[in-house]
Amino acid sequence: MKKLIILVVAAAFVVAFFIFDLHHLLTFEGLKASQAQFEQVRSESPFILAFGFLGFYILVTALSLPGATIMTLAAGALFGFMWGTIIVSFASTMGATLAFLVSRYLLRDMIQNKFGDRLQAINSGFEREGAFYLFTLRLVPLFPFFVINLLMGLTTIRTWTFYWISQVGMFAATMVYVNAGTQLAQLESVSGILSPTLLASFALLGVFPLMIKRVLDGIKKRRVYAKWDKPKRFDCNLIVIGGGAAGLVSAYIAAAVKAKVTLIESHKMGGDCLNYGCVPSKALIKSAKLAQQLRQADKYGLEPAEPAFSFRKVMARVHAVIAAVEPHDSVERYTELGVDVVEGYAKVIDPWTVEIKLNDGGTQRLTARSIVNAAGARPFVPPLPGIEEVGYLTSDTLWDELAKQDAAPKRLVVLGGGPIGCELAQCFARLGSAVSQIEVLPRIMIREDEEVSAFVKSALEADGVQVLASHKALRCEQEGEHKYIVVEHEGNEHRIEFDALICAVGRVARLQGYGLEELGVPTERTVVTNDYLETLYPNIYAAGDVAGPYQFTHTASHQAWYASVNALFGDVKKFKADYSVIPWTTFVDPEVARVGLNEQEAKEQGIEYESTRYGIDDLDRAIADSTAQGFVKVLTVPGKDKILGVTIVGAHAGDLLAEFVLAMKHGLGLNKILGTIHTYPTLAEANKYAAGEWKRAHAPEKLLFWAERYHAWRRG
Repeated sequence: MKKLIILVVAAAFVVAFFIFDLHHLLTFEGLKASQAQFEQVRSESPFILAFGFLGFYILVTALSLPGATIMTLAAGALFGFMWGTIIVSFASTMGATLAFLVSRYLLRDMIQNKFGDRLQAINSGFEREGAFYLFTLRLVPLFPFFVINLLMGLTTIRTWTFYWISQVGMFAATMVYVNAGTQLAQLESVSGILSPTLLASFALLGVFPLMIKRVLDGIKKRRVYAKWDKPKRFDCNLIVIGGGAAGLVSAYIAAAVKAKVTLIESHKMGGDCLNYGCVPSKALIKSAKLAQQLRQADKYGLEPAEPAFSFRKVMARVHAVIAAVEPHDSVERYTELGVDVVEGYAKVIDPWTVEIKLNDGGTQRLTARSIVNAAGARPFVPPLPGIEEVGYLTSDTLWDELAKQDAAPKRLVVLGGGPIGCELAQCFARLGSAVSQIEVLPRIMIREDEEVSAFVKSALEADGVQVLASHKALRCEQEGEHKYIVVEHEGNEHRIEFDALICAVGRVARLQGYGLEELGVPTERTVVTNDYLETLYPNIYAAGDVAGPYQFTHTASHQAWYASVNALFGDVKKFKADYSVIPWTTFVDPEVARVGLNEQEAKEQGIEYESTRYGIDDLDRAIADSTAQGFVKVLTVPGKDKILGVTIVGAHAGDLLAEFVLAMKHGLGLNKILGTIHTYPTLAEANKYAAGEWKRAHAPEKLLFWAERYHAWRRG
């Protein structure tokens, strides 16, 4: 109602403005014709005219009516240069601020709610540099005055900032027009005020802040680099430290655009994903899943059987899979692509120089215009008393250590209830280990919705895993050949005996030993970077696990594109890393896949949403495959089909998620998915049926009522 009243009042003023023919006064011809009358009023009542002029100017600009330019000329003609400039400066700023506030009150919430995700980058930009943007626009009178006022009202810039920046930014143009108004008798048209020379001057005035900003950025860079001697020539365009996902992609892109690039890897090409993470774990998951399917063969009409297998052969297959994938990431392949691969340990000596302790014992120094640190991360081992004495495994070491054994560990403790811990716990339980999984938090998979955590817990327990949530690990103990971990639950301590302990409580970025400390590059949990993945030194970048905020292979590759392109072409064009649509999957059975928000996060962030759910137990293909468990849950903007996030639990959930990732990335809603043909019978139909559930909940009931009446009439 308040907004409606404001709209009615504003509309009434606008209508009155035209009904009483006031718009003719605000033309150049009208001003010249009325100049004598205004002069007479000024001589009789100067203060009344001055305050009346001030109020009318504010009203005209607040309502975005045409004529502000003519009134500025009139101020010069009536009040002279000094007083005319003062009156117009304050009147125009106050009017602009009123228009700004009206726009903000009437439109901003609606625009932000509708396009909030797309405006997120603009909002964050205005929080940092909104005053600078506004000042630049105000310096150039070619930009429409009222458009700036209305558009700025839709942003997050503060009102006081808008006011004083407008006051300062419009002052130069105000003086030009007021000064022209003092010579009104000699002017033949408004166009005579803005000569080509004056227009060029204003354009230069608008560019001036940009030039100043570049100069200040240059000064800042000079200060950062002040104590270092920059080489006159460079050995490379780009040096990449680390041969994991981020490093490989960075080097690949550099070579593809014909830059001279050196990739430095101290251990194994392919990094954690190939050697310790994604590849070996998925190979093990497949073997464990097949073993479980044999036990549950009766689900497929076959006789169930306890699988007979050699654990050593299972682990040998894991290493065979690594070896089969290895050529994709090998030194030979990247050398053929044009990358100079150096095997050794890299340390940044200065912003352009890297010293390499070669694996063969030598030392080499290389210089480059830019450096990408893609050193990755390592498993975190909690500082439990006694853990070193009893021994432990991590996701890095278990593949080699357990490959030597003929059987899986008889009693296994998995410390950690996150994705890695859950995957390993289920695998080893299916391969014959008695697994106890310890998690200090109230539930496993804490980042997922509670129903997802409960679903995964049930699946793990069905495979024999003892899930111990709300259990805090206190210490490790050893008595002879017996090893124990002591945990606390509800104030009570008890011991769990184990033969092997796997630490899966997360990963930490590799920050030490790469020269970051000596260069003063800030680090927290990760290397601190800006939106362009630049560190303190604009020519040194970080990408992948060492940079965060995500520790996924696909996000490392994603960041590598931004880091390498900015490193090679940043002087021409820079790109901000985009994390708007990040998918991930936990490869337990059934899988858990997610993109965007889940209900837990939406509630924490105060984001309104609608939840639509489709049970996979109703899907024909899932029933045929005996995998009829799980669900697709889609969060949407209330009343709209715009997707905020998707969680899928079920067989091949990671594969099914891709359709929603594509939809979110390109702004496609559930109606588009519903209107897409999906092959029958496939698991992918679950996505279409989820969209159908949303459509059913938003059926146009009034239209359907009249459709029913129409069909009844047609029947006679």
